Amino acid sequence: MGTNQGTIEDHTLFSQELQEEIPLLIYKPSHYSTLYKYPVLIVQDGKDYFQMGRIGRTADLLYAEGKIENLIIVGIPYRNVNDRRTKYHPDGEKQNAYIRFLAHELVPFIDHHFPTYQVGFGRALGGDSLGATVSMMAALKYPNIFGKMLLQSPYVDEKVLAAIENFDQTHLINIYHVIGKQETEVKMTNGEVMDFLQPNRELHDLIKAKAIQHYYDEFEGNHTWKYWQPDLKRALQKMFPKK
Repeated sequence: MGTNQGTIEDHTLFSQELQEEIPLLIYKPSHYSTLYKYPVLIVQDGKDYFQMGRIGRTADLLYAEGKIENLIIVGIPYRNVNDRRTKYHPDGEKQNAYIRFLAHELVPFIDHHFPTYQVGFGRALGGDSLGATVSMMAALKYPNIFGKMLLQSPYVDEKVLAAIENFDQTHLINIYHVIGKQETEVKMTNGEVMDFLQPNRELHDLIKAKAIQHYYDEFEGNHTWKYWQPDLKRALQKMFPKK
């Protein structure tokens, strides 16, 4: 193992909100030390981000190149597609409880066990597709806790647009938002086919109209890790630039 590699640890946290044991994958950067404070990126679809997204390796390389600050990455895996949908989807019966878990249980756990900044701008929430959706909904509900959002191809519906529309603490947040130009016929886990591109453009227009600090791009590609994985390089640099 090279000196420039971070480590990934397994943790679990019992959630009162969800009444279940939540597994966590926690990446600690190379040269990790309790003498320093670290920003934190919390990603939904945690296993996907570490395996298909190779986010730990990407962070290692960018840090070694002096392009990002060292950060802690917390991945929250989902059990199965049904579990994912109930927690991440705006209509999912557990979405509100899951958002409360993120804000009121996971954040105190991270702040207790790791040296973090303990302010909104020191924390980012991220995810792809529905994982991006729940990240955004959580940050809009708790902007003092989560100041940054990393959104890769979020699922956007009326509830999501309304959440941005009704949001007024715009100075507290910073958004990274990408969508693929070929994401016009995305097959959802429930079998429905949906156009992701148009609703994401509407979302972007609202974010822009609100004058929220943001970065937006439409990549050449579709709704898959083939495109999200390489995009993470830019996402981390935009969200956690070397000071």
